[in-house]
Amino acid sequence: MINRWLFTQIDNSALVVFRMFFGFLIAAEAIGAIFTGWVRRVLVEPQFTFNFIGLDFLQPLPGGGMYFYFAVMGIMGIFVMLGFKYRWSMIAYTIMWAGVYFMQKSSYNNHYYLLLLLCIMMSILPAGNYFSLDVKKNPALKKIAMPRWCVLIIIAQLWIVYTYASVAKFYPDWLDFTVAKNLMAGRADYPIVGELLQTKWSHIGIAYFGILFDLLIVPLLLWKRTRLIAFYISIFFHLFNSIVFQIGIFPYMSLAFSVFFFSKETIHRIFMKKKEFYTDHEVIVPSYKKFLLPAMLIWFVIQISLPLRHWFIPGDVLWTEEGHRLSWRMMLRGRSGSTSFYIVDKNDPDARKKHINKKDYLSQKQSRLVSSRPDGMWQFAQHLKKEYAAKGMDVAVYVNSNVSINGKEYRQYIDPEIDLAMVEWNYFTTNPWIIKYQE
Repeated sequence: MINRWLFTQIDNSALVVFRMFFGFLIAAEAIGAIFTGWVRRVLVEPQFTFNFIGLDFLQPLPGGGMYFYFAVMGIMGIFVMLGFKYRWSMIAYTIMWAGVYFMQKSSYNNHYYLLLLLCIMMSILPAGNYFSLDVKKNPALKKIAMPRWCVLIIIAQLWIVYTYASVAKFYPDWLDFTVAKNLMAGRADYPIVGELLQTKWSHIGIAYFGILFDLLIVPLLLWKRTRLIAFYISIFFHLFNSIVFQIGIFPYMSLAFSVFFFSKETIHRIFMKKKEFYTDHEVIVPSYKKFLLPAMLIWFVIQISLPLRHWFIPGDVLWTEEGHRLSWRMMLRGRSGSTSFYIVDKNDPDARKKHINKKDYLSQKQSRLVSSRPDGMWQFAQHLKKEYAAKGMDVAVYVNSNVSINGKEYRQYIDPEIDLAMVEWNYFTTNPWIIKYQE
């Protein structure tokens, strides 16, 4: 049964078409990051970056090195689109994107994480076996079919992402439209739609349409009777997100996934009429089955488990942020903070607290991270301790922080008596110096 389900050969037009879309979009992501100034603001101008904790060795290349880095990524994306050295190009882009993702958090986005997962998947999928420069150079690589698991893993991954994104919205500030109202308030000056986005009915529509779309879009696309209308709804939803939230390539990436939901015959007829259509439906059990099944099991256990981990950490994740990342909690809350850092020379018994001007160290984006998120606060404290140690001073670092969620009352966030430079970061449980608050 499992062999028939996973290893039945099907036409590979959808994967080939998606490879071309995907390559174009990841090239646009890399090249666009240069020309929009993202690379300059996030990776070139800051003195240092806030990497994922434990990956301190990941820092931007000096000088203009990151421009070259992203240019190479753009070239790799074009190679993927053209199917030139496909496997190596895809692996190279994956490694380089992982480097970017893990070396900075000031511009964190759930979509960046999704792109990393997709890059890993595309690195193992046989997407370069048709309509590619590799096949033109070596016709022996040409194939018109692929095992069914190649489509199933992508659909399963999307289902996990969308389902968790929907479930996470079931909390009071989303259901009473507070989040939608706050999100739209910053877009009041948009031409044509800006005024409409401030109305109560638009906030209601955004809140509940967001829940229903994320929860139902995959099942509706899978069911033939609702597939076409679901596709049209997807176009509206993703174009709305692109225009209103300006989140780069990801709305278009989401639309590109549609090729895996329409029938193989439809994708072949629309995009690849000249390609021979595969109809044999052979079941070919590959030699790599003994590795594939455990790898798929581990992959999806991790994907299902990671978004649940915050339930095992004391405190409300919306407040503590512990367990927030890698869990598809997308655009769920607004977060702001007023945070001051102070150092004290531990070797001077008469020393007083000295205020640290964050502007001397941090970019505007980094300052927002450090002002409202506990990992940013902890990392900045570690940075200050190292900097003053290099000057021969052993300092304690104290934080006075007040944080607001979704525009509500500011509340004290960090225990001001704790030397953040001396405490360890807890990866798998709570950090006790965060003052717990649960409404």
